[in-house]
Amino acid sequence: MNKMLTAVMVAAAIGLGGCASTGKLSSGERLELYRAHAGAPVSSFRYFGSLNGWTELGDSALAVWTRPSEAWLLTLGGPCMDLSFAPAISVTNMMGQVSAKFDRVIVHGAGPAMSIPCQIQTIQPLDVKALRASEKELREAKLQEREEAQPAGSR
Repeated sequence: MNKMLTAVMVAAAIGLGGCASTGKLSSGERLELYRAHAGAPVSSFRYFGSLNGWTELGDSALAVWTRPSEAWLLTLGGPCMDLSFAPAISVTNMMGQVSAKFDRVIVHGAGPAMSIPCQIQTIQPLDVKALRASEKELREAKLQEREEAQPAGSR
């Protein structure tokens, strides 16, 4: 069995366990799922002036979408204050290029007026199509588990 398939299966098992116990994936479980769908680290990516979306994956990682079908897993140099509660973020760049070990994520509006920028340590491209398929499978498994947990008379 190849390494990627094994990682996906482990992430799915973790995710299903999280769904079973709490009904929602924890940040750590989501991070494992995203890592299972991440490619090899790259030095930088093109930034088109605004993010199409972002997902916090704990206090030291996040996924950013630069286009609906293009996303990047960013691992930060340490805990990024208030990332889990942030209503918005921005990413520094140099002439439309975001680079690992140089650029930073800035959290906006979550806590104190002055945020400390969080350095981007690694950048990995995400297989968005496979990630969405895995997330859909996890949602369907959660729904099926919920239906099976209902008493027979209430269905």
